[in-house]
Amino acid sequence: MSQPDHADGKSVVEKFLEENVLFLGPDPEIMQSHHLAPESPRETEALARFTDPEQINLVRHKLQTACNESFDMVEQMGAAPGAKWGDLISGVWTASGDLALSSMGGVLLFSVLTQHPVKFIVKYWVDEPTVGVREGDVFMHNDARYGNVHNTDQSILIPVFHEGQLICFAGAVCHEGENGATEPGGMPSAAESPFDEGLKISPIKVGENYTFRRDLMTFLQNSVREPKLQLEGMKAKLYAAMRTRDRIHDTIAEYGVDAVVATLRRTLTDTADEVRRRLRSWPEGTVRQNVFADGTLRENCLVKIRLAMTKKDDELILDFRGSSPEFLNRANNTILSSMKGMLAQEFLTFVWPDLPRNQAVFEPMTVLTDPRSALNCSPEAPNAQSMMTFFPSFTAAQLATPKLLYSAGERSTDVIAGWFNMIVTFIYGGVTQHGELVGNVCADLNGMGGAARSNRDGEHAVAPIFAPMADIGEQELIEEEVPILKIVPNRVMRDNQGFGKFRGGQGYQQIATVKDSAMWGFMACSIGSKFPSSHGIFGGYGPGTYPLCKIKNVDIFKVMDNQRELLRYTVEELMNERPFPDATYSTHHMGMQFELAERGELYMLTQGTGGGYGDVLERDPELVASDYRDGLVSMDTVRDIYHVVLNPDTAVLDAEGTTAAREAERAARLRRGKPYAEFVKEWETETPPADVPFFGSWGDPRVLFRGTPQDTCPADAIVPVMMPDPKDVRIAQLEAKLAELQD
Repeated sequence: MSQPDHADGKSVVEKFLEENVLFLGPDPEIMQSHHLAPESPRETEALARFTDPEQINLVRHKLQTACNESFDMVEQMGAAPGAKWGDLISGVWTASGDLALSSMGGVLLFSVLTQHPVKFIVKYWVDEPTVGVREGDVFMHNDARYGNVHNTDQSILIPVFHEGQLICFAGAVCHEGENGATEPGGMPSAAESPFDEGLKISPIKVGENYTFRRDLMTFLQNSVREPKLQLEGMKAKLYAAMRTRDRIHDTIAEYGVDAVVATLRRTLTDTADEVRRRLRSWPEGTVRQNVFADGTLRENCLVKIRLAMTKKDDELILDFRGSSPEFLNRANNTILSSMKGMLAQEFLTFVWPDLPRNQAVFEPMTVLTDPRSALNCSPEAPNAQSMMTFFPSFTAAQLATPKLLYSAGERSTDVIAGWFNMIVTFIYGGVTQHGELVGNVCADLNGMGGAARSNRDGEHAVAPIFAPMADIGEQELIEEEVPILKIVPNRVMRDNQGFGKFRGGQGYQQIATVKDSAMWGFMACSIGSKFPSSHGIFGGYGPGTYPLCKIKNVDIFKVMDNQRELLRYTVEELMNERPFPDATYSTHHMGMQFELAERGELYMLTQGTGGGYGDVLERDPELVASDYRDGLVSMDTVRDIYHVVLNPDTAVLDAEGTTAAREAERAARLRRGKPYAEFVKEWETETPPADVPFFGSWGDPRVLFRGTPQDTCPADAIVPVMMPDPKDVRIAQLEAKLAELQD
């Protein structure tokens, strides 16, 4: 028998492999690119036929209104806190999968993430005989590895056809929360592998004829703690997607199908061209910025985020190489695409808020990272708490951008300092007063402190960095659904201020307890209780650091029955005065894993502030006096930070005394000052300190430290970090103490 030649044998093997794929994991070709798909022949044809700019603008506005209408539908119908308070978007994707238009409100970072699962559907399911993409099909997805923020966010997508031809996709993405993870609420900081993170849905077909398959719906509901929420959330997004589809058909009926295809493509290319035009007005150069996360949510350490931002002609290069290695058994890693989405949020919201909400805003930008770093983690690393690394990455970009934007030829917004960047709120789980098992997150995380601008103070607790038009929810409505009572729901904390010529907006404190539940617990997931998570700019201060505070072994409802005067209404008073003599008072970094709470015990958090802008000695003394009268700052801050002289009883300004105090401080600064070379010689060390676990580069970005000065690895061959279990660390400490006492 004759043997097949080598070429024939190779083709047989290749054909066999193509027909017998073991597993369709995340596609690197899709996931590594955030750029627009090439113009399709159908788009070229439509662009040649539909060219009137005024008509394109009318069609664009019609489709934009459809996205906004669908957003309102999910917000009104959704049951999850994220739906009710605006942590979602609705959108229209091209037939190639690029997001061309999204709702004006909601989580805009989705706009540079959601193309990945759509492109997966287009690449793998359109011609797949067991799946296919047909009119009436319903697709779903949540796994960040296929393109998402994190697994709490679930999407529903439907293809839109005209006369049998795929025209585009419509859909919605929403932070649903509970997803069956190892801890309730969907964001398990205790996750040590991807298999602890709950539902991990690759892009799958969950319905046909605009109807969900009952078997798949049962599977999904059976996988989470809140089966009713799972069903309701999917229905709300489907009906919103169908409304968008109807509006697209209305537009086709009025303007023709070419109008829709051409407008979607032109919206993308026009946006990219406009960003390039604006970038050309920026000065050439490189700006460097370091930001540090102060923990993994399970232990205190310093996790470095290193950015070198280079503007060159009409391109912006964001180089994060030299940042921390990935943590193989901690959830604080981020997928690269998730970080890109967060970086795009800076430009969509804070730099060019007038541009359409689509992925093309990020088209002229390049992001560089080290593979297997905490900013570009491997599929084996958990990423449920990716916010702990991509929020600081956003902050690094937000702090670097003004240094280029300050000298730009034109600006669409004010130069702004660092917005507060952490989700300081409670994640909860347990049995409600209605006997239902639930798990989710409080929406008051959306009240982040606004940053100071170059010409005015920042707003207090105004909006999160990821959703400029989100809400914090109504406490009374929340208390009707879950047994969380806020003794203090949203009260600004004194001295929680990013000081500067213009101060940052202040965050609020929250004092929560539980009542009328047989089983209830809290989690907290935030960095910044040891080391500030954001900074000010041009001399402005960053936020303070506030830990989680707890008062255990007390039932404040009994206290209020008998001795109401014992209760205090600020964290400062409760922790300093300790009014309950038999209670246990403690502080904790804000990475508390899920913990069961007893009735009447107090859990207390404080949102941080936006960064300040400019020198504190240049702040108008009358503004300092006004903040003092409003209870925003103490006399210590007035005197020691702003160097303003006030009457403590009347808040009347002493102008001459203030001038003298500030002149004295300027003279003291000169005495404290030293030549830069001398400062660097005293300040700089060759390696990180031995007593602080440090992860990332120190001087040379090609060498990464892995926790100690002796443990390093090359940045181009990262060795992932494995952290010890905190319980094992604590047991070892106690055993050592016991041995010491025995000796």
